[in-house]
Amino acid sequence: MDTDRMASPQSSRMASPQSSRMASPQSSRMASPQSSRMASPQSSRMASPQSSRMASPQSSRMASPQSSRMASPQSSRIASRQSSRMASPQSSRMASPQSSRMASPQSSRMASPQSSRHSSSVSSSPMSRMHSLQVDSVQRWMEDLRHMTEVECMCVLQAKAIGVEEDAQGELIVATRDHMARDNLQTLLRRALVVSTELGKMFQRLEKGRWQRVHSTAVRANCHVRSLVHEYSAARNTPSEMQKYEKSLLEKCMELTTITEKCLHTEDEFFLKSMREAINEILTDVSDSFSHMIDMALANEIQILIRKIESSDSVYNIGSDISNLLSLTQDGPQLCRIIAKEGAVVALFKICRQDCFSDLYAHALRAVASICCVEEGINQLEKVDGILCLADILTDENRAESARAEAAAVVAQITSPHHTSTQHLGSFLESMEDIVTALIKLCGSASCGEVFLLASAALANITFFDSMACEILLQLNAIHILLQACKDRQRVDTPYSKDQVVTILANLSVLEQSAPEILQEKGVERLLQLLGEKPSSSSPSEGAACERVQQKAAVTLARLSRDPDIAQTAIQLQAVPRLIELCRSPAERNNSDSVLVACLAALRRLAAGCPDSIEATDHQQLIKPRLVDSFLLCSNMEESFV
Repeated sequence: MDTDRMASPQSSRMASPQSSRMASPQSSRMASPQSSRMASPQSSRMASPQSSRMASPQSSRMASPQSSRMASPQSSRIASRQSSRMASPQSSRMASPQSSRMASPQSSRMASPQSSRHSSSVSSSPMSRMHSLQVDSVQRWMEDLRHMTEVECMCVLQAKAIGVEEDAQGELIVATRDHMARDNLQTLLRRALVVSTELGKMFQRLEKGRWQRVHSTAVRANCHVRSLVHEYSAARNTPSEMQKYEKSLLEKCMELTTITEKCLHTEDEFFLKSMREAINEILTDVSDSFSHMIDMALANEIQILIRKIESSDSVYNIGSDISNLLSLTQDGPQLCRIIAKEGAVVALFKICRQDCFSDLYAHALRAVASICCVEEGINQLEKVDGILCLADILTDENRAESARAEAAAVVAQITSPHHTSTQHLGSFLESMEDIVTALIKLCGSASCGEVFLLASAALANITFFDSMACEILLQLNAIHILLQACKDRQRVDTPYSKDQVVTILANLSVLEQSAPEILQEKGVERLLQLLGEKPSSSSPSEGAACERVQQKAAVTLARLSRDPDIAQTAIQLQAVPRLIELCRSPAERNNSDSVLVACLAALRRLAAGCPDSIEATDHQQLIKPRLVDSFLLCSNMEESFV
């Protein structure tokens, strides 16, 4: 039976769902609560999920020189002898995964059910006993198959290559340069996920004492690990230190398979209990060793990719390698840490300092922003004076808008409040005035919503950690620029952008001199509009962004209401009824407690300046009690549908 031809049609069809391209950068930027690629507290450019890139075991490109040898001469001879008279050319092409499994070493010793029935019809009476034996063997094999079918599938079907060309030789050998490094790394990640999943299953089944499943999972994990190690070693010259880990890991996997097999042949509870502890210890050791080996392999691949970026003079090749690097940053913070430690930030800023690569500035800075979602990336940026480079790009109005927008994204990332370390802000403060000036100008001249979003997100983060930034913004007429932008749907077109604007206004409202300017620019009307912000879709991230807009609008209104003119204007614009509605109606605030607290605080501030603006009933429930009592009263309210 030709196992290569048999596996290809099935595997090619199985790969398509998992290998579909991921969400576009634009959509990923808007996925997080603070907008995707802006570095707000919850944001980074990382949409995550490792899992989105991981193909299922059936769709992984698991080809190796060994896989071509999986169909043994014995199984070929038996398959041809048993089915040569029955199989037509059509049936040979339409072989299912089940038939491929029957060419495994186990099934090579027995006839298939179809061939048994065929032989019984032509057999004579002396052959009846042989027929019954064959049936018994098949039944026994079918019982074992329940536990071992995945191993059979792995050995015969999954080990076949799924490539562009039918004669592709290896999993880690890809024909085109553009995708080679990315495919190598993504293949490692997919295979690592498969092994990690099997090891996780072992922990669960070991806990439940399902020894048959424990052993079959150990066999599968052992097969996956050996396949990964051998194929990677064949495609790359692995470092000597990594080779030691590989050898040790293979020995531990074999030990795990051996010790789990012993538990199949006994029901002694005392023995099984002692074995459970030993297996758990070995399994933990295997998991740790495997994780360390994968990190070393990933680091090795990333080093190769970074060396290509540093050594190439071709804009096309460098751009392709940066794209590969950027795609890898989407696989989670752990991979970003490895990328940062291997010097990717240094290599990317070298690109951004050469005029001959000016067309690559935006692309390189986008990768830098993704890497800087982890502290290691920010530390690398600090070491190469990356902040000075960002300031130069931002302040140069002759630069392309896309490059300045991506520089703003990096600023937003490194100033994000969710970073625990602020040591990198020392050099940032030296250039802060130039950066803030450039960012507010970018907000005023932005040609699209994405550029405005990135620039405003950077400004919002900067206003959190230094009051001097707020003073600079007031001097630069930032309130006028931001409120005018809110009228332009081409720039402020999503709740994420409005979230950044109202964050800046909330931080500016701390300064007393901001109140007259907000009043002059009709900022109170804008705040009341933001109190009515509602999501346009069922997206959880958009709903969360609307909650933040409502909360910060109420906070801003409460702070500004210290000014009697602001308070009077808010009351005249019917701010009180809207705030009461948000307090009493959970649906209006999307059941958000933070919005409730902010609205109660704003109501109390307005009531302090204008007591007559609130009716007695509302005053009795929302103003007179302690804040916590009013909060409990409103949070326990249920909507009336009468």
